Amino acid sequence: MPDARRRSPSTWKRTRHMPQGDGAECNAAGGIVWQIRVRLFLSMNKKIQKQETLTALAAEENGEIFELEGYAALGMSQGQYQILTSDNTVAMPHGSELMLLPGRIPVVYDLVRKEPVLLSRSPYDPRQRIYPVAVFNSPGYVNRYCCAYDTQNASHVPLPLFSYGAVGFGQNGFFSSAIQVDKEPRQDLRCMPEKKIIKGVKSMRRDFPKNRLMRHLETCALEYGCPAGKNFFLGRYEAPLPSSRVCNARCMGCISLQEESHLCACQDRIAFAPKAEEITQVALTHIGRVDQAVVSFGQGCEGEPLTSANTLGTAIGMIRKQTSSGTINLNTNASLPRAVENLCRAGLDSMRVSMNSVRKDNYLAYFRPASYKFEHVLESIDRAKDQGKFVSMNYLNCPGVTDSQNEAQALFSFIETHGINMIQWRNLNYDPLCYWQFMEKIRPGGKALGMHKLIAQLKEKFPSLIHGYFNPPKERFTGQ
Repeated sequence: MPDARRRSPSTWKRTRHMPQGDGAECNAAGGIVWQIRVRLFLSMNKKIQKQETLTALAAEENGEIFELEGYAALGMSQGQYQILTSDNTVAMPHGSELMLLPGRIPVVYDLVRKEPVLLSRSPYDPRQRIYPVAVFNSPGYVNRYCCAYDTQNASHVPLPLFSYGAVGFGQNGFFSSAIQVDKEPRQDLRCMPEKKIIKGVKSMRRDFPKNRLMRHLETCALEYGCPAGKNFFLGRYEAPLPSSRVCNARCMGCISLQEESHLCACQDRIAFAPKAEEITQVALTHIGRVDQAVVSFGQGCEGEPLTSANTLGTAIGMIRKQTSSGTINLNTNASLPRAVENLCRAGLDSMRVSMNSVRKDNYLAYFRPASYKFEHVLESIDRAKDQGKFVSMNYLNCPGVTDSQNEAQALFSFIETHGINMIQWRNLNYDPLCYWQFMEKIRPGGKALGMHKLIAQLKEKFPSLIHGYFNPPKERFTGQ
């Protein structure tokens, strides 16, 4: 058995802070995803060369994270495993979070036995229970593989609402199994100094003391750490316009309202319906001081904005009466085609449609619509395109499902038929093993192509299709 090496203690905390705008940190069973800030004493003779395998990581129950010498890190897709190397990973993006997976067992690659193994106890101290370590990657990075873990067929509730990327340790630090799809620093935390955010909050309180929507955005920025809320007070990029208290879907991974007893939402849904005047004040303030500004309806702290379509239409009309500048965007489930068309006629510039799958049965199983059909989503896309609008797909990615053969085939057909302009790659915030197993019961996807191959094939087949993460300003619209 390897000798245990002493390492400095990690610091950890439990907090309701929402890393990078998405996720939750607790479940009904009391499981905690620990946010870990790690200091490691590394052996000086470690020799990891380019494309050599990365070392596996594990965590103790107290949140201390350490390397597993003699074991390689693995990524997971469809319950199958892939050794992580510097060739299929990137340096862990700034702002990413390392997380302990409660109630799960690490799956690592034994370099002596040359096979994947379950490792529930520390090789340095068999009395010590250990847990898998995953990474919640920063915006702009899509997971290539998920964290490799197992439940040993034990009954369990899904993990809290995060995405769980694979991670390993190399010569220069942590490496994420991820693909960068957007280089824009729109939600780079290094560009969001807290002092300037607070200064912006005070300024807005002084200038708009009665605007309830601005007070709500203060909570988003200061309490939940929402990057979009922060950007509004900093006067940069895209500002959020949450507007609806209700939703006509019951998404499995909803982050603002959960009916499942074993999951908890990471933030409170907006408690009031903003008036068109309040929305207009926020939008015009942002557009007036930001070059190539974007303002967006449809945020993680609200329901479905189309359920407030009348208010949105009035607000868009008020904005456009005062300025033609700025991009007015709608993040939506696209459930109400007539409302979409009316908003387009009022002056909406772009629409981003959230979909976990373009296969009907798999879509319905995740979104669980209460009052609309899958066909309504397709009709809304077509109506927006008929109006000459820029349409993005907010594609909720889970390796093994998104890149499965059947899903990929359906995706290519979907793009050809509906002519969307952009795919915004989002990591699905849901237990990846539970999600894959559930989707396989709905409609099997077939063999996984690999996320990198899927994106490469899309670029070859549709050269004008934009790949990214953020809603672009209209100055950068292409492929219409």
